[in-house]
Amino acid sequence: MLALLAYVQVVLSVPAIRSEADFDRIAGKTSIPYPQKHVRFLIDRRKANQIYFIDSKEDRHHRDLAAKLYLSLDGEQEFFEKNTLRDDRRFLLGWVAYQPSVKKWTFEFWDGDLATTSMISLTHKVISKAFFTALAFKPNSERQELASANLKISRVSLSEISRNLPYIPLNLGFAIGRLKFVRSAVDIADAEPEDILVLEETPAGSPQVSGLVFRHPTTPLSHLGLLARGWRIPSATIRDADKSLRKMEGGWIAYRTEAGEYHIRPAEPPEISKYLAERKTLKALITPKIDLTETRLAALSDQRAADSVRYGAKSANLGEVIHGQIAKVKIPPGFTLPFSAYNAFVKANGLDTQIATMLREPDFRAGGPRRRARLAELRKSFVNGKFSKELADQVIGKVRDGLKGKGVFVRSSTNSEDLPNFSGAGLYTTVPNVKGDTALIAAVKTVWSSVWNDDAFLARERAGFDHTQIAMAVLIQEAVPSESSGVMITANPFDSADKDSIFISAKRGLGIRVVDGQKVPEQIVFREDTNAVQILTRSQDDGRLVFAPDGGIMTVPTPPDLAVLSDPLIRRLAATGKAIQRMFGNRPQDIEWAIVGDQIYILQSRPYLKS
Repeated sequence: MLALLAYVQVVLSVPAIRSEADFDRIAGKTSIPYPQKHVRFLIDRRKANQIYFIDSKEDRHHRDLAAKLYLSLDGEQEFFEKNTLRDDRRFLLGWVAYQPSVKKWTFEFWDGDLATTSMISLTHKVISKAFFTALAFKPNSERQELASANLKISRVSLSEISRNLPYIPLNLGFAIGRLKFVRSAVDIADAEPEDILVLEETPAGSPQVSGLVFRHPTTPLSHLGLLARGWRIPSATIRDADKSLRKMEGGWIAYRTEAGEYHIRPAEPPEISKYLAERKTLKALITPKIDLTETRLAALSDQRAADSVRYGAKSANLGEVIHGQIAKVKIPPGFTLPFSAYNAFVKANGLDTQIATMLREPDFRAGGPRRRARLAELRKSFVNGKFSKELADQVIGKVRDGLKGKGVFVRSSTNSEDLPNFSGAGLYTTVPNVKGDTALIAAVKTVWSSVWNDDAFLARERAGFDHTQIAMAVLIQEAVPSESSGVMITANPFDSADKDSIFISAKRGLGIRVVDGQKVPEQIVFREDTNAVQILTRSQDDGRLVFAPDGGIMTVPTPPDLAVLSDPLIRRLAATGKAIQRMFGNRPQDIEWAIVGDQIYILQSRPYLKS
């Protein structure tokens, strides 16, 4: 029996790793959220802190080894709870890994592990004696960061690792297209559907293209990240792409993004011919629905999801969430101008004729500069249009009486966004913290005019919308002075098979900067099945947006790399997200939220588009 036990131990684990070759012989590999070689370890505190480095090639788990060596006969869940959540645990469970982006070896625990300061210190002491080189500790949660803060051991943060990664997938997919370098956010407006763009700056939006390559880290929950997912195109951050891909500029390429790696190569002529043939046969996929008979300025509390044909999905979905009555969650009060108000304004000012004439012009769709100039003229006509006095009195009266004259957000809610197959994220205009009657009416006209933003027009054009059937409802909502805000999706953007994870992006202040893609936010994965919080990155933003006293917003300096959300708030947000998902047929949701004190506010919920 002892001989058999020794044989099992030799096969399943080793007591020390004395070289990188030893490590590689038993290392497993993961690719999400980034590529990593790893070896699991188990430390038995009852046996003089004996360490076992587990053969991880077959993704063998700690409990499997403990059972086969007769160290523990507990069931999986009992073993897990006893040895990750309790102070009197027998085993310390973790893994060692090589972090190529920072060229360091690390040891770490599962993100939900409640390891104490003394446990982290003991693990470092034991593992250092049995490993061939120095190891740094990688905290995987805020709790682990705090527990290890005063230990005199080297640490490596997830932010540091992700900041230096050569490749970060944002949306997995494959495309054939023409490689084009875009040197500024302004130049992106002339991108064509067949282009695969290398972005030297991160823009807020883009016309529909075939693929995206970001030079600087961004998030899959930015507006452009969500658009890419809706278009089902490959999207990734590739460091030094400006150098490595330059020789293929202007040529047709095949571009594939996978969880752990990407592939870019010149496209073969048959691939290009097939792609172009398929594009010629594409037909309109989306027909927007609209009901112009509704004329009420309806409170959000009077709307349900079915009212999207009258008030747009953004507004109607918020009404649905209100009726869901989630405990300790609020929706800022507000009301909505229906599609019929937009339609009446367009006809009263002759804008329908101007729109029809513009759309018939032969050169309107042919060239970027001409198109942008004509759209700018049309938006100016909206802003200068005559606003119905009767409607103005109603709008101003509702803000004064219902919202007590507070600053408001004037928000878009069209029939061409937040749809099951078309996100429309970031295409239309929101005017923040509006104060005063004149500014209020001007903001409504500005939001109406944003139907004809260049990004919005091109996105609809390439998706197959009939532009004459698009209308804008306007949601006027109490401005919430967010201390922190962001976006969460009730799904794992890197792994569609993972049904238990929620992905959260957060920054301090107002949420506009979370979705602009410019600087990396705090990114968090919450795993519902294990109640675990994993911090992927800390916010790199060195400023937060706040309300300006006389209206509008301003930036206040703030240090980067500090925690935005506490673990309890993360868990509450995650629970809120799952509750909202259940309201909409259990379909994953893309949710905008804000926090003031410990109060959670929901600002938007739209279907999350799966790639």
